[in-house]
Amino acid sequence: MKILDKYILKTFLTPFVATFLIVLFVLVMQILWQTFENIAGKGISLPFILKFLYYTTLIITPQALPIAVLLSSIMALGSLGENYEFAAAKSAGISLQRLVRPLVFLTLILSGINFLFLNNVFPYATLKQKNLYLNIKKKKPAMALVAGSFNSDIPGYQIKFEEKYGEEKNLLRKVLIYDLTGNKGNQKVITAERGKIISEEGSRYMTFILYNGYYYEEHVKSARSTVKRKKMAASNATFDEYEFNIDISAVSGDGDLDKENHTKNHMMLSLSQLKDTIPDLKSSYDEILKLKSKNIYSSVSAKELYKYPDSLKTKDSDLNVLENFDLQNKIRILNSATTKTSRALTSIKNNMTTIKWKRKTLNFFDTEFYNRIAFSLSCLTLFFIGAPLGSIIRKGGFGMPMILAIAVYVVYFFGNTFGRNLAEESSISAFLGSWIAVIIMVPIGILLTRRATRDKGLFNINAFTQPITNFFKNLMSKKDA
Repeated sequence: MKILDKYILKTFLTPFVATFLIVLFVLVMQILWQTFENIAGKGISLPFILKFLYYTTLIITPQALPIAVLLSSIMALGSLGENYEFAAAKSAGISLQRLVRPLVFLTLILSGINFLFLNNVFPYATLKQKNLYLNIKKKKPAMALVAGSFNSDIPGYQIKFEEKYGEEKNLLRKVLIYDLTGNKGNQKVITAERGKIISEEGSRYMTFILYNGYYYEEHVKSARSTVKRKKMAASNATFDEYEFNIDISAVSGDGDLDKENHTKNHMMLSLSQLKDTIPDLKSSYDEILKLKSKNIYSSVSAKELYKYPDSLKTKDSDLNVLENFDLQNKIRILNSATTKTSRALTSIKNNMTTIKWKRKTLNFFDTEFYNRIAFSLSCLTLFFIGAPLGSIIRKGGFGMPMILAIAVYVVYFFGNTFGRNLAEESSISAFLGSWIAVIIMVPIGILLTRRATRDKGLFNINAFTQPITNFFKNLMSKKDA
């Protein structure tokens, strides 16, 4: 390796290590703050919290790597330009392409490492972290209840409250509870001004104590006879204090935080596993569509629709088919058509949710497969933006490079997220949704590389203003003549 290559690599690697660790720390802390409420105060030992942070770090690493490559490439090339080392290299006949050649090889290696992380480490870490997080939430289900929205983690209940307060975060304000344990809709509703949750570790029950509330229950659906329905359509009552227990054995877990109950998530599979799973999901989705279409086909009696041969047609037949029947038959035909159409529409509406969810699940797996490959090249893509950008601005340090790096990565991350969301909703194909960010960034990288190679600035204002200035100068000279 030549001295020049060693120097360029050193100039790049020094800020790369620093920025990678800083970005990794910031992203991990962000995840930790989001999940802190479900971890803190649950009697979880320090080793398990450190294990959670370890898995989170492994998950975040593929995301932190391209950011570090982008920022360090801008800083390294900007520092070389700021210290006139570019000018010295060019005067010695060394081109920009020759200077960044060792960095290109290094970035290729980093892209390979990123791919290995995404294909092997990322699924493993996601599997471990998600299961650990869910098991921690189940350790004290009361702590998993979130203020301001309906909580449906506890089977058979929809629970909402405005605020959770107190030292143990077990006091509630403005409580609304829908009891769905009868599997007959929202027949039982309980509201209260205040409430309290009592939940002991290891117990299969969680106790609610409500104060100053109202209780309402409908009996119409549960009553069998008409007489009973008329006699007691509903019951309601106000209370000063109301206490009841909820069975949480289905969600409380068995205390084993390392237990792996969830293994089928698309983010927990490697590329080979995704490749094997996608055909099965597609086959299942196609089978459902085929089955539903057959049901509709048979329900509308489409088999009975056929063409009469020309020999059976008479000259007196009206092209408007209904006009060939008398009034009674017209009514019968229209009623039959309306009934069958309504039945078909009802069937479609009832099956729409199932079909949409099957399609979305397939999209999740399909998009994840292509995104793993596309995102592994993000290091290379962002390098070819950061390197020419740094040589153009000629500024080292964390100031201007940091601002530019954030702006570029926001565009890349927004494009990737936007594309994935569109692909998951079936608006575009999974392939296009995963690669749309690369498609956006590659032309920008080519443009910046061309401008850096030709020693042009980031924006050539004169190229826009000069034609306008010349136009007015020529106009004025004609008036003077």
